Amino acid sequence: MNILICDDDKEIVEAIGIYLENEGYTIFKAFHGGEAIEIIESNEIHLIIMDIMMPVMDGMKATRKIREEKNIPVIMLSAKSEDTDKILGLNLGADDYITKPFNPLELIARVKANLRRYTTLGSLEQNDNVYQTGGLVIDDERKSITADGKEVHLTPVQYKILTLLTANAGRVFSIEEIYEKVWNEPAYQPENTVAVHIRKIREKIEINPKEPKYLKVVWGVGYKVEKI
Repeated sequence: MNILICDDDKEIVEAIGIYLENEGYTIFKAFHGGEAIEIIESNEIHLIIMDIMMPVMDGMKATRKIREEKNIPVIMLSAKSEDTDKILGLNLGADDYITKPFNPLELIARVKANLRRYTTLGSLEQNDNVYQTGGLVIDDERKSITADGKEVHLTPVQYKILTLLTANAGRVFSIEEIYEKVWNEPAYQPENTVAVHIRKIREKIEINPKEPKYLKVVWGVGYKVEKI
């Protein structure tokens, strides 16, 4: 597996690189967003660890650019811990978020979890499941989604959430259930993380995200995909 580390602090890049190389990963290094994009365009990258505050091109702009064409998992890395920064990163398409200083074991665990979701999403394992409700169709064998005849492209995390809800159309899942089933870890204050991903999914599958036809909130309980 190839992992790209992008941070303007070379010591942090080297430290993360050592941790991940010890786990058997191949490491690519960039020191601003522009370099990261160049590496992605010429190499097969399976996961990106992206700092937010960098010169030339920051992590937010780079992630937005990457998301225009690729669904590679992105873990945002920043010294900032405020929820607004986390939400902004998730809104731009990041899959996960870690704040500095970080525990190396936590970083490795999050890398492995995101790679598992990504490789499962892109695996060639045969799966005959097709989930449909109204005009929303998920072909889990081909990993494809159409909404009212329009092809939809989701990140691995978004795909997992929508597939979970669509496969169980009509059932309401709590925020904690969604987080634990998709992230495969105990839920700790998951509200903002799940809500941001739900909003991004709605923007992609709904004709009018403010009046969703498929992905609905059940106030005080959680979310569901409507059974049509």
